[in-house]
Amino acid sequence: MTTTTRKIGFLLGSPDINGGTYVIYEHASRLQDAGHQVAIITQAAVRPERYGWHPAAGRLEWLTLAEAGQQEFDVILATWWQSPFLLQHLSSGHFAYFVQSIESRFFAEEDPRDHDKRDLSILKKFCERTYSYALPVITEAAWIREYLHDNYNSTPFLVRNGIRKDLYRDDGECAAPCVEGRLRVLVEGPVDVPYKNVPRSVELCRQAGVDEVWLLTSSEIGDFPGVDRVFSRVPIDKTPEIYRSCDVLVKLSYIEGMFGPPLEMFHCGGTAIVYRVTGHDEYIVHDHNSLVVDRDDEDQVVACLRRLKSDPGTLKRLQRGAAATAAFWPSWEASSAEFDRALQVICRQEKTTRNYLAQQSARLVEEKNAALAARDLEFFAGREKNRGTAEESIDNFVQLYWNKGDGFNLDDCQWLYYKSGARVDLSFKVDITGFPFWLRIDPSVRMGLIEIYGLEVFNQRTGRKIMEFSRPADFDVLYMDGTICRLQRGGPPVYLATGSDPQLILPAVEEGEPGDTLRIALSLRETGVRQFIDEQCPATGRRSLGRRLAAGLSSIFSAGGK
Repeated sequence: MTTTTRKIGFLLGSPDINGGTYVIYEHASRLQDAGHQVAIITQAAVRPERYGWHPAAGRLEWLTLAEAGQQEFDVILATWWQSPFLLQHLSSGHFAYFVQSIESRFFAEEDPRDHDKRDLSILKKFCERTYSYALPVITEAAWIREYLHDNYNSTPFLVRNGIRKDLYRDDGECAAPCVEGRLRVLVEGPVDVPYKNVPRSVELCRQAGVDEVWLLTSSEIGDFPGVDRVFSRVPIDKTPEIYRSCDVLVKLSYIEGMFGPPLEMFHCGGTAIVYRVTGHDEYIVHDHNSLVVDRDDEDQVVACLRRLKSDPGTLKRLQRGAAATAAFWPSWEASSAEFDRALQVICRQEKTTRNYLAQQSARLVEEKNAALAARDLEFFAGREKNRGTAEESIDNFVQLYWNKGDGFNLDDCQWLYYKSGARVDLSFKVDITGFPFWLRIDPSVRMGLIEIYGLEVFNQRTGRKIMEFSRPADFDVLYMDGTICRLQRGGPPVYLATGSDPQLILPAVEEGEPGDTLRIALSLRETGVRQFIDEQCPATGRRSLGRRLAAGLSSIFSAGGK
């Protein structure tokens, strides 16, 4: 029992299976065992089955951000790049940032032709700027500590991750016994996260001619090409059985903080092949406990696998080196005690005020919004210049948001792609979760003109049309927010999107029952300004429309976009 007990909060982005969440649960549960009052704070309520994969998560207190905002904490930790922006809404004597990797490295390459990837360089910079908060930092790897010191003059506490010595050991049950003379390889990681590089890892194992390939993954799948056995979303206490059944772990991820699976494999009697990735040098030593290959040197990966298959002596030597590394690695009890000592020091430092957090967050958001607005204007100018040419991008999408009560969030959203320039009919379906039930249509992600010919909401259980917007006057009740304004009231409603976030909020749905399915039908056309003027307006009317368009576009500069 610790001599000074504290109320500690961990902001958590996702309760689902992943390495970063696992580390948070391990520290949080042991801090609670040491006598502290520990809460996991999430933006929305979390169902217990989402964190049931970790045996200790259910013992922790779970609070929504709103619930935690009514309480007073001794220290609250941001744990992923978006969470420092949430700290201003919480009351605590101290705030800190638990940095498990440099998350700006996780962003994919920007692609101007893909709406989802068009602005990634701006968002990447926005993510990177979160390390500029004047907050005490705890991190798990020496390379992260050095990066933050060199780039932000920060001096983080270094607390390396521990290991469950009671679970990860070389004796115990196996999913299947190892077979002498056959090389069984384990690949670990989600199959749909590019920087984890799982699909290519499987392919290289097959190229090398290994005898069996197993996959341990957080992805919810039943099989995978090239894999003999798939273990999907396995509870933590069952993973050692899988490690003990394999000879070598192939972990060819491109980005890591201090990755745990090779260390877990070491404790279970195996060795590993890894890329020379950040964090590997915390405990991996080439040709002593593992084989380390330069990134994307795939021929060498294949050569290493063939070497281990044909030379059992090398395999056994590396496994002995891995076991020696495991013997000296600290347990989670020791690691979390070090984490506790870091929190003790933080709680003796000067406090970080909520006023500072609010001002810093506002500054960073303003920077991002200005950059996005400039990017929107850049794409708008290019679109108008390239009107009717092969360089004009005509892909777009419409989004539907829904919510019971107040506010909309990214978790409750659907979107449909469509082609700009022609009338399209689109349809969404969503279940009522309670009342009042709000719907929001974001009809475009581009700057341009949007004509809406009709918008209808049907209750599929009752067969009733509960909302219809077809006449110009019908649209008067739609609330406009974000980057949108209405241009005319005669004929089909025409809206000007002055950025990538135009929003139309419908009146609340008040009839039906929870569980009823709504169908939302939308007929629209989105065009560029030049196309709209050329097709819709006679020459005599262009000057008047031009004035209205100019007034709408001026909002880009006055509001700065979103």
